Amino acid sequence: MAPADVTYAVTGATGRLGGRVARRLAAAGIPQTLLVRTPARAPELPGATAAQGAFGDHDALVRALRGTDRVLMVSASESLDRVHQHRTFIDAAAQVGVAHLVYISFYGAAPDATFTLARDHWHTEEHIRASGLPFTFLRDNLYADFMPGLVGEDGVIRGPAGDGRAAVVAQDDIADAAVAVLRDPGPHTGTAYELTGPEALTLTEVAATITSVTGRPVTYVPETVEEAYASRSGYGAPDWELDAWVSTYTAIADGSLAAVSTAVQDLTGHPATSLEQVLRVQTGLAPQS
Repeated sequence: MAPADVTYAVTGATGRLGGRVARRLAAAGIPQTLLVRTPARAPELPGATAAQGAFGDHDALVRALRGTDRVLMVSASESLDRVHQHRTFIDAAAQVGVAHLVYISFYGAAPDATFTLARDHWHTEEHIRASGLPFTFLRDNLYADFMPGLVGEDGVIRGPAGDGRAAVVAQDDIADAAVAVLRDPGPHTGTAYELTGPEALTLTEVAATITSVTGRPVTYVPETVEEAYASRSGYGAPDWELDAWVSTYTAIADGSLAAVSTAVQDLTGHPATSLEQVLRVQTGLAPQS
């Protein structure tokens, strides 16, 4: 149980993951500061106050974080300068002496990760380590909640994933894990947890699960890497973003995202949520946690 005078700050509260964590802390009666780019957009939660704290604004972050003990750092929106934004945030947290930083990283973060954005997370982790801040890294696999978003208007998931597997994880499970660490960070200091669902699925199995739960016929059609770039080139996205999109699938193909961990259960005390259960909540067939 956290002492009553411990202070908390949460980033990303206007988003799906940070918002889940903020709501859980509020439901537990824990006061918190919501660090957001635009305070007027922050959710209205009991015991929560909003403060301007854009990731790249060092001075605003110093003001907002001063006197804060425990901080949840949800990674910034994908962009070319995301690592720079992260470093600015970390430097501000270190300057004011934050007691523990929980960083939402990515599964298998490494400088040579197949999924290109996982490299950003590795560079961020390294900066946190170098800062001297006490930390915990929660390295999430692909979000189970986002699997329906892979489906095209024609009911087809297309990508160069081959027969590879991903141990997709529920955002509710990540939020539960984050709250558990925030409330009692001591045992988790200096630890990186790989958060996964209960099983690793091929995209054929993902498609079949979506079909089974929603009733919408969905199939998976493998692409070559060349076909994947060609099919996405018309969106006008920059090269780094195309690389990120395509490497999501190639990381599945080469097994980078396949290992299943027990971290969700270890941290939360409950089993990891299956893709089927996530989809049942999304479609209103099961109550939301």
